[in-house]
Amino acid sequence: FPSHDIAISIRYPLIELFTGLCSALIAWRFGFSVAMLFALLLTWSLIAQSFIDIDHQLLADSISLPMLWLGLLLSIFCVYTNSHDSVIGAIAGYLSLWSVYQLFKLATGKDGMGYGDFKLLAMLGTWLGWQYLPLIILLSSVVGAMIGVGMVLIKRQQLSQPIPFGPYLAASGWLAMIWGAELNQLYLNLIAI
Repeated sequence: FPSHDIAISIRYPLIELFTGLCSALIAWRFGFSVAMLFALLLTWSLIAQSFIDIDHQLLADSISLPMLWLGLLLSIFCVYTNSHDSVIGAIAGYLSLWSVYQLFKLATGKDGMGYGDFKLLAMLGTWLGWQYLPLIILLSSVVGAMIGVGMVLIKRQQLSQPIPFGPYLAASGWLAMIWGAELNQLYLNLIAI
């Protein structure tokens, strides 16, 4: 039989390793429970969305919307939050980024982000509740700005070149799911100083 050498990019084993590490952290954080099983599903969907956005500057509705509905369903059983906070989280998540988008477009005449970002934040709002949205927005904005400035300085990218925001939202939402209460308390302590 002829030998076929198929080169596999190092990226794929690294993504698999990263996914495994994130999954292990979820198992450690939640123990064997219903919350762990659904947190794993959310983790894997956020990782998939992040790499789709990096590659194509697109957040797939086929992932965000079913996960949004699943977050609402889980809220009926108070897995991560209650239904009241989940519904408000969906509305506030979507409208907060939509409002920023509209203001940026009004001020500059350009699109500042895509509608997928609104849906992703709405989805995170359904899973975690509205209380974690300020933390998610703050974390994702700070990290996104730091990486964006770094990319401009190191790679000499143009400021007008779009940078996918989905990975920062996804990472911030994931961190909020694991350490949200602690991060929120840290944030409140910092602004109280």
